[in-house]
Order: sequence, then structure tokens, then C-alpha cells
Amino acid sequence: MASIFARSIRSISALPKRVNWVPATMRPLAQPMARRFLATTTQEQPRLRLGSTAPNFKALTTHGEVDFHKFIDNSWTILFSHPADFTPVCTTELGAFAKLKPEFDKRGVKMIGLSANDLSSHDKWVDDINEVSNTNLQFPIIADADRKVAFLYDMISQEDLDNIPEKGIAFTIRSVFVIDPSKKIRLTMMYPASTGRNSAEVLRVIDSLQTGDKKGVVTPIDWQVGDDVIVPPSVSTEDAKKKFGDVREVKPYLRFTKA
Repeated sequence: MASIFARSIRSISALPKRVNWVPATMRPLAQPMARRFLATTTQEQPRLRLGSTAPNFKALTTHGEVDFHKFIDNSWTILFSHPADFTPVCTTELGAFAKLKPEFDKRGVKMIGLSANDLSSHDKWVDDINEVSNTNLQFPIIADADRKVAFLYDMISQEDLDNIPEKGIAFTIRSVFVIDPSKKIRLTMMYPASTGRNSAEVLRVIDSLQTGDKKGVVTPIDWQVGDDVIVPPSVSTEDAKKKFGDVREVKPYLRFTKA
């Protein structure tokens, strides 16, 4: 008995230290994915900056096939990713965004989600989301089981890339991309899988960007619609008064006005 126990201990200690076992049903997908990512160098990993054009792609979604640039058309668009279907944090996030869709619609903003599973899984998951959050999710969710879009938008953590030989598959992080009607990336947010997003903050950012574009102003910390805005440093006080009327100067470089 002692020898059997010793052999068991040696077997356990010989296992890789950071293995996240891939379910048997996913192994046919996992191994090709591992090979594809291993063949990709870090130099080839996309680097998306604010102001760069959002990469185009075609993908299957819960609302049919999408050409992303055609989907954007001339609208503001939010693309946000999720690590996997039927996970607790993702379920609460999509429920919250579904409830806020009327507010995004008022602002002319399209929404599209992404999760690293296939369409049949997405369809069943949407039923759960609607039940849990008492909502009716009406925007498309991209089926990105092969991680093509996740890789294109750099939605994969370095830890996952480094550990593909052990994990066999890479999961997406929680990314948010706000894209304007000219298809330029205006904002990115990246969260670890352990942290759910603040859907109200995404809406606030849209308000800030749209107000800035329309009025030629910038917004201060914790700004909300109706609060005072800031006159950009590039605009003189004289020109600001002509454009905005009342200007409150706190410092020569810090001047407030109404939006």
C-alpha cells in the first residue's frame, strides 16, 4: 500500500504546475488552436491604438453572418468580448447590457457581443441570460470558437498565450471597443476574467465622446450629462466666450462652461 501511495504522489508531482484541463469535447478544437497560436509570433500580434481603424472581419452571430464594417455602417458601435458562455460574470454582464439597449439606441449606438463558443451554445445561453436578468437580449453575439476575432482585436491575455502548450486553448479577456461612425477606435477597456464591467460607465463614455465631438469640449472627472464641461487648452478664453457664452475660469488652463 505504501508503495502504491508513493507512486501516486510521484505521478501527481510530475504533472505540469499550471494545467487547466481541456474538456474532452473541446480537444478536437483545442489542439489546432494551440498549433495556430504557437505559430504566431508576438511581433504578429495586432496592436490596436486609439484612432486606428477597427479591423474588419466576417463572422457568424446569433443574428446571422456579419461583415463588421457593414454592420457599423455610419453608426457608433460597441464591441465587447466574453471569455465563455454559461459563466456567471458574463451572464450578469450581458443581462445588464441588454437592459440598457434602449439607452444605447437613443444615442445611435449599435451593440455586438463576442464569446468563445459556437452558435448552438450561444442560443441556449441567451435563454439563460434572459431568464436570470428578466430581459430580452436583442443584439448579436459573435461565435468566435476559433478565436479569430479575439486574436484580431488582441483580446487574449499574455498569460493565456504563454500557457497554450499546457492549456490547449486560449480564452478571451473582457474587452470593450467603442468605435465611431468613421470606424475609428475611440476607446478601449480591458478587464480580467475575474472582474465584471460597469455597463453604466460604458454609456457615460459614449455621452462624453459624443458631447466632445458635437460641442468641441472635453469632460472632467466623473462627468455626467448636464454637468459643466471643460474648454480645451487649444481654445483661447476670448474664443471660448464667443463660442460658449459664459466661461468660468478656475485657472488659465482650467475653464468650465455649459455643454
